[in-house]
Amino acid sequence: MSLTGTEATTSPVRVDAFGLTDRGRRRETNEDHFVIANVNKSVVIQATSVARSAVAGRFGLESGHLFAVADGVGGRADGDIASERTVAAVLEYFSSAAECFQGLDTSEEHELIGRLEETVRKVHGALLEEYGGNHAAVPATTLTMVLLVWPRAYLVHVGDSRAYVRRRGRFQALTRDQTFGQYMVTVGAWTDEQAARPGPAATLSSAVGGSELTPVVGLVDLEFGDSMVLCTDGLTKHVPDERIGEVLAMATDAREMSQMLVNEALAAGGSDNVTVVVVRTDEA
Repeated sequence: MSLTGTEATTSPVRVDAFGLTDRGRRRETNEDHFVIANVNKSVVIQATSVARSAVAGRFGLESGHLFAVADGVGGRADGDIASERTVAAVLEYFSSAAECFQGLDTSEEHELIGRLEETVRKVHGALLEEYGGNHAAVPATTLTMVLLVWPRAYLVHVGDSRAYVRRRGRFQALTRDQTFGQYMVTVGAWTDEQAARPGPAATLSSAVGGSELTPVVGLVDLEFGDSMVLCTDGLTKHVPDERIGEVLAMATDAREMSQMLVNEALAAGGSDNVTVVVVRTDEA
């Protein structure tokens, strides 16, 4: 089990964030990775499961907030390598370009989102090149990432890891799974119940290192009191959305919420690696 967190105050918002990852009850290794970082003209890593050798010496001062989870695709070799490299590459990008996140106007926002997407595509291309373009052999990973420049949260999403937000008692998903099952729901061929079944429905239609890569980017404006969860499917396989929302509604901190969610996934079977990042905001 790996866990760590941070509490940061950057006017006007107070951010309480915590991350936790566990290999689960049935897997021999953990192919998930996560990161919590503060961003300004450089990046300060507050919490990550990525090896220090992958990110050592690159980061410095703090402010702004970055959260990400990545889940190495099961059934392929080196899924942990793909997820670690993807998270490390995102951090590398922020270390060299974080100064552009201050005082963003509309035109700069489009540029920022484009550059975030391009970073994901570069990691994808590097993995394909290293493995000779053999898609069956290339390690692959999901990625769900949020850059918080208060009050705006910029989102990049690939695969079936998820991001949720809770606001004023309402809990909703910020992402849609990039799976065959979800595609069939979108075109009206399947119901949600059919898409939730294990097997072919869970096959990823997009992944970093996969045969297809279709990053989804977007943004949402947050309010004081909003909470977010980023998680891999090791949580959502066992803990329904309604229960995740109930945990976020509790009067406790991000650390306890993260531990509670992971514990419930393990108690329900723990069939996969499970990773959770909880983010709580309040007025500073």
